[in-house]
Amino acid sequence: MSRIVRKVKTETDLETIFDIRQKVFVEEQEVAPEEEYDEYEKTSTHFFAMLDGKPAGTARWRFTNKGIKLERFAVLKQARGKGVGQALVKAVIDDIAATPEAVDKLLYMHAQLDAVPLYAKFGFQKIGDIFSECDILHYKMERYL
Repeated sequence: MSRIVRKVKTETDLETIFDIRQKVFVEEQEVAPEEEYDEYEKTSTHFFAMLDGKPAGTARWRFTNKGIKLERFAVLKQARGKGVGQALVKAVIDDIAATPEAVDKLLYMHAQLDAVPLYAKFGFQKIGDIFSECDILHYKMERYL
């Protein structure tokens, strides 16, 4: 099984990852489109995962006033349980680590409950109480680079 994760560089890649997010968040999880797509699309660093040559997942990261936020991790249903999520988390963290302005910054995310164990494998720890975002239960998770 071949898992490839790369940065989004073209408009076509961007359309593909938006399609993945549409399927996972808007259709499957019933997140309102206006909640899913935001003003940070152009300023975030996006990633595109492929499994055996087919689109499989996506994620993004961006600088905020609190540190670096990892977000919009989505893996298509047929690609789940095949290491795509782990490959995405690793690629995002590696990219942040290679960014000089990211040194010593806090990495954080709002993790859906199902994904908490995945992020914990990468050293993220739950902070605070469970909360609801877009009618989906989450924990804030964080770690330093």
